[in-house]
Amino acid sequence: MRATHARQPRASWNPARRTAHVTVRARLLGAVVALAGLTVLIAGAAAFALQAQATDARIDSSLGRAVEVLHITANDGPNPDQASRPKFTTVADLLEKAVQMRGLTEHEGVIALVDGEPRWFASRPVVLRLEADLELVDLLRDLPSDQPVELRTVRTSLTEYRMVAVPVRVGGDPSVGMFVVAVDRGAEIDTLSRTYLTYATIALGSLAVIAAVAWFVVGRLLSPIRLLRDAARRITESDLSERIPVSGADDLSDLAATVNAMLDRLENAFGSQRELLDDVGHELRTPLTIVRGHLELINPRDPEDVRAVQSLALDELDRMHRLVDDLMTLATADRPDFVRPAPTDIGRLTDDVLDKARSLGDRQWQVTARADVVLMVDSQRVTQAWLQLIANAVSVSAPGTRIRIGSELHAGRVRLWVHDQGPGVAPEEEQRIFERFHRGRADRTGRRSEGAGLGLPIVAAIAAAHRGRVRLERWPAHAGPGSVFLLDLPAIPYTEKSRQGRAELVEHR
Repeated sequence: MRATHARQPRASWNPARRTAHVTVRARLLGAVVALAGLTVLIAGAAAFALQAQATDARIDSSLGRAVEVLHITANDGPNPDQASRPKFTTVADLLEKAVQMRGLTEHEGVIALVDGEPRWFASRPVVLRLEADLELVDLLRDLPSDQPVELRTVRTSLTEYRMVAVPVRVGGDPSVGMFVVAVDRGAEIDTLSRTYLTYATIALGSLAVIAAVAWFVVGRLLSPIRLLRDAARRITESDLSERIPVSGADDLSDLAATVNAMLDRLENAFGSQRELLDDVGHELRTPLTIVRGHLELINPRDPEDVRAVQSLALDELDRMHRLVDDLMTLATADRPDFVRPAPTDIGRLTDDVLDKARSLGDRQWQVTARADVVLMVDSQRVTQAWLQLIANAVSVSAPGTRIRIGSELHAGRVRLWVHDQGPGVAPEEEQRIFERFHRGRADRTGRRSEGAGLGLPIVAAIAAAHRGRVRLERWPAHAGPGSVFLLDLPAIPYTEKSRQGRAELVEHR
């Protein structure tokens, strides 16, 4: 059993869905704030790292001076101002003097041990009490007395220290001392952290200001896109008149102007399409009605009537066939391969067109000018357009009248013309003769010309495909009746680069 699937309805725009999507404005704002935040974060982290490095360098410099002070104290003795300057005799006396001489900075402490036991401490105003950190005291007890003097980092449960421990010995005294100066590095870093916490607070405030300004600026920049969106919502299949207000001279304004131009083209195309469908329907309905009416009234027992209806039906079908061919020609006029330029001798083409035109009617045919030059054109399409103009001239002129054709070069253009001695084109119809399905008056009596009204539009399409144009030239009143139709095409010469001629023509189309 074949499974059937219900056709799914086409998705339509629903205003409720808007909340489910992040707008372009929000995405741009997020990108701006993220970029600014990343910049602030990188700058802050780099500055914090540099400041922490500078803090460690300052601590190490202070501890180095502490070692220098200990050496100076040991060399100068207990009374450097007295001339005799007796040296220290015990480790305890040297350590006592060294502790007294050490000037401590903030977050810095000092302690002196004799035989592993704390003996001398910093004065009471000093905040950092090393002797109060029992883990540190135990660690100092375990330090070997013969270790080299070096800076080290020690971490206890209370804090992190950066310190220097100097073993001390005095000749004649068997005791072993340890002079220790330490800095509370954790407190130093905490001070630095509080400074950068303030920096982070200010940075967050700055990001909030940037976000507010960016929200306003991005909204102004994207206003043409919102107008484009709103206009697109209001456009329907039957109404393409909506346009976007354009202001400014930036890229988004250019986008709005481009969309307006596109809507103009679409409106014109849809209007032309509707008009074409109406005209085609009318043009095809007429022969069908005629054929149907005669078939309904035919007498099948009357051979004469059957032959007459057959002849009429075939004639109407031929007219429908010509109409379909003309429509197919116009439908393919916008294709790149509609014209295929090739080296063409314009003088020879003029003579060939005259030979073909002689069979169109009893007229006095004359070539008034001939351009002896080889150009890049599509000879078949140009012949088709030229003969169509000649056929129109024949249809509006009387037998025996003169029809002139000619070709010439002028200012980089090649001009091909047809001049008849017919009644001319009425002034009110000059702007409409190149419209599809428009049939002009064949004479001053108002009688309309035969045909579907697609001949001149096909000529215009062929001229446009060559990047040219066709126009009606005004004929001076004193020169008598008649009309001059002129094909004006660019004169692309045949040179060594003729291979590029066709590509260039297609590209410009």
